[in-house]
Amino acid sequence: MILTGRLVRSISGFYTVRCDEGEFLCRARGLFRLKGVTPLTGDFVTIETLPDGSGSITHVAERRNALVRPPVCNIDALVVLVSEATPRTDPSIVDKMTAMAAYRDIEVILLINKCDLDPGDMLFEIYKTVGFPVIKTSALTGDGVAALWPYISNKCIALAGNSGVGKSALLNALDGSGGRPTGEVSERLGRGRHTTRHVELFALPHNVLAADTPGFAALDALEPIPAPELAECFLEFRSFIMDCRFTGCLHKEGQKDCAVREAVEEGRIHPSRYAGYLKMLEGTA
Repeated sequence: MILTGRLVRSISGFYTVRCDEGEFLCRARGLFRLKGVTPLTGDFVTIETLPDGSGSITHVAERRNALVRPPVCNIDALVVLVSEATPRTDPSIVDKMTAMAAYRDIEVILLINKCDLDPGDMLFEIYKTVGFPVIKTSALTGDGVAALWPYISNKCIALAGNSGVGKSALLNALDGSGGRPTGEVSERLGRGRHTTRHVELFALPHNVLAADTPGFAALDALEPIPAPELAECFLEFRSFIMDCRFTGCLHKEGQKDCAVREAVEEGRIHPSRYAGYLKMLEGTA
C-alpha cells in the first residue's frame, strides 16, 4: 500500500512516519544513498508499507527549509529560549540563530525563560523592538506560557536554546503531560546536561507539531548567509539599509555615510545587535 505522511522521528537509520492510517517504522530506499539524500525529521514523504507492518520511504518531497544541526526541516517558526539565570545566554548566539531563521523565512519567537529566577531585563531591552515577539516565561511555574499559543497554533515549530534553558520543560508546560525528562544545570560549569538525544516532532494542543532540539550552540544550516544579504536578516536594520549612501554597503565600522551605523549611534539600533552582526560578518560568531 502506498501512503503519504510526515517523518516525525529519526534514530540510527530508522524513520517513524506518521500517516492518517497510523505510524510506520521505515527504512529509506537505497536510491537515496546513491543520490546523497538523507531523510530529515519534518520531511513530507511517500512510503510503501510492507506485510510485517513496517514501511519503506520511496519519495521525499521538496523542502521549504532545512537545518543540518539539528537535522530538521519544513519548520514554520523557531522558538528560541534564552535566560539570564543559569545557564546565561550569550546574545551573539541569539543574533546568529535569529538571522539564520530570517534568511530561511522561518518566523522567530523569543522566550526569555526562567523569569522566576531572573526577570531577564537585559535581554528584553535588547530584543523588545527588533521585530519578532518577545515573551517572558517560566516553564517551571507556567507563567507566561499561554502567551505563546497565538504565535504557534497550527504550525510546525522547533524549540532551540542552550542546554538547561528549559526546552523540555516548556514542552511539558504546553502539553500538560510533565512526562519528558528535564536536565539539571551544573553550578560549576553554568550549563545544562543534554536531555534531548535526537530530533522528534511532538503533537501538542492547537494543532502544533514541536521539535525539541539539542543545545543550540550546534545549530547550523545547509549554507552560510552571504555577506551582502546578512543585514537584511537583522530585521530592525531593514528600514535603514536603503538610506546608506553607497550601494553594497556592509555597514562596517569606518564606512562613510552608513545609515545603519548612524542608527546605532542614535540609539535606534541596540549596540549589542550591531556587535552580533559584525561577529557574523567577520565569521567570528
